[in-house]
Amino acid sequence: MAALVPRTTKQTAAPSLGRDGSSHPAAGGKSPDDIISVIKQSGATLRPAEQRVADTVLADVNFAVHSSNGELARRAGVSEPTVTRFSRAVGCGGVRELKVKLAQSMVVGRIYLEPPPHVGSAEAKPTLWRSVFEEIRRAISAVEQQLRQEDVEKAAEAIADCSKMVAFGVGGGSTVAVTEVTHRFFRLGISVSHYSDPHLMRMIAATLGRNDVVLAVSTTGRAAEVIEAVTIAKQYGALIVVVTKPKSRLAALADIPLVLHVPEAPNALKPTASRYALLAAIDLLAASTAYRMPRETQELMRRIKYALVSSSDGNADEPLGD
Repeated sequence: MAALVPRTTKQTAAPSLGRDGSSHPAAGGKSPDDIISVIKQSGATLRPAEQRVADTVLADVNFAVHSSNGELARRAGVSEPTVTRFSRAVGCGGVRELKVKLAQSMVVGRIYLEPPPHVGSAEAKPTLWRSVFEEIRRAISAVEQQLRQEDVEKAAEAIADCSKMVAFGVGGGSTVAVTEVTHRFFRLGISVSHYSDPHLMRMIAATLGRNDVVLAVSTTGRAAEVIEAVTIAKQYGALIVVVTKPKSRLAALADIPLVLHVPEAPNALKPTASRYALLAAIDLLAASTAYRMPRETQELMRRIKYALVSSSDGNADEPLGD
């Protein structure tokens, strides 16, 4: 019998299978948990029949998880033993383990696994244009409908009277939002700063006291770093205002919760519109704070505008420092 030659792999990150049926996991002795990436990277190592199984799995992960071996084989146009060989070729002990890993991959949601809507169609661009603006309008509308005026006014009163204000937020949208908190509130004469580094948030939280306000931002209300910093600040008497999801862990810690929720859009290619909701909530809170002390705020705005207009490229008709 001729010697069997093991397969070669395109990338060391993807597991391979020798022709003798033995499994070769990724470097470090453990196959990656992201089975979708493994399958996509294994194209050069698969036999043509196994590649048909790969294509079938990637085309409908949900079907691959819930179908029988025979159903999967028939849809791919291969034999059931080929499905087993494919499972081993991508680093699994068999079809059962493959399905377990595929089920785990679905935790991200189907919008990240199924083809995005309208891709390749004639109406793709105008439809995308409309849907992006529709999502933005939906997010802002959610703020208008979900925030309670009395909560915003209560938070504005606390901020207007505080010694200093700090904003905490981690991740993409929340980091942008807490940066915006500084930009919106310093011009009102509020001593304000923002932090997204978990270590710094804990340190700053430990310096706060009863005359200080924390504004914590999290779209999910589950950000552990923000929850930890808020817990520390609350321990030392700081007043906690949060912009977050209703009935979340972060909302439960708040003295004044400003709760809102914008569901994820069913299209993974579009930016999430929830950050517009966060920015709208922050703008509303800033305007409400400004109206707590209108004369003082107007004078500060005048001074800022004067400093900008006095510069060489200043223009009185332009937004205030935006």
